[in-house]
Amino acid sequence: MSNLTIVMYHYVRDLTNSRYPNIKGLDISLFKEQIYYIKKHYTFVTMEQVINSINLEEKLPNKSVLLTFDDAYIDHYNNVFPILDKHKIQGSFYVPVKAIMEHTVLDVNKIHFILASVENKTDIVNDLMILIKNYQAEYNLKNFEHYYEKLAKSNRYDTSEVVFIKRLLQVELIEELRIKITNYLFERHVGMSENAFSRELYLNKEQLSHMLRSGMHIGNHGYNHYWWNHLTKEEMNKELDLSTDFLHELGVDMTNWTACYPYGSYDEQSINMLKDRGCKLAVTTEVDIATTHKNTRLTMSRLDTNDLPKDRKSDPNDWHKKA
Repeated sequence: MSNLTIVMYHYVRDLTNSRYPNIKGLDISLFKEQIYYIKKHYTFVTMEQVINSINLEEKLPNKSVLLTFDDAYIDHYNNVFPILDKHKIQGSFYVPVKAIMEHTVLDVNKIHFILASVENKTDIVNDLMILIKNYQAEYNLKNFEHYYEKLAKSNRYDTSEVVFIKRLLQVELIEELRIKITNYLFERHVGMSENAFSRELYLNKEQLSHMLRSGMHIGNHGYNHYWWNHLTKEEMNKELDLSTDFLHELGVDMTNWTACYPYGSYDEQSINMLKDRGCKLAVTTEVDIATTHKNTRLTMSRLDTNDLPKDRKSDPNDWHKKA
């Protein structure tokens, strides 16, 4: 068994010169610096090496690190892939299939760009206050104060207002109403067609194929990007059928396929279903150093990019000591 540092990334872009400079992402210049920092203090490994380490119970190199990228943003092809290719580093990219094949925008991304489009988040909270009141009778909702008191809890990344907005629109309300409200807010504050926005936001199948041919690892992130711990067995089967079919068509080696839980959401049912389908490894959003063991292969912890320095001259931090 070995320790393994798995790092999670989402948006990686030239934030200052982008249309949405307030999106919570990593600037390209900082990504480059972080790669140099990691290269200096860790040993990059591939997904295949990690899977072999688990299967054969062999040690990985000391201070091994694996890079993962969620949600298949165009950032990953335009900004990340050239840097990884230059340094001969493999990245693992996790694809929400519907967004790519049907040119939709994931609800989580709609929420990101609603937030990035509105300077004063209280304006969105006020929108939600009105919408909850308007839909209260139709959907048998509690009053606004109940939801705000329950959900508005700050965390290490977001203010209480932002957490409230995210949690209300991601999990608290029933799906039908979440979609209605999110679509209304997206149209009101972003004001761009979903189809056009999707084509700008995500990479396409040809770009994924190019990355795969160049040695990158492409993995499963669901079809609809649902919370897997909220799905029935039938719904989960459909998610896995559609998403694994896509990977197979893309040319992924399905003897070594891996998954990334959407929103980090998993339960005993989803773990068992991945196991039954031969999934070799699955990553969570739980913050810790992972271990390469057969018992943990489907619940691998990750660090966020913000947990590691973004300056090549930085000294190793506490996570390096634990690695």
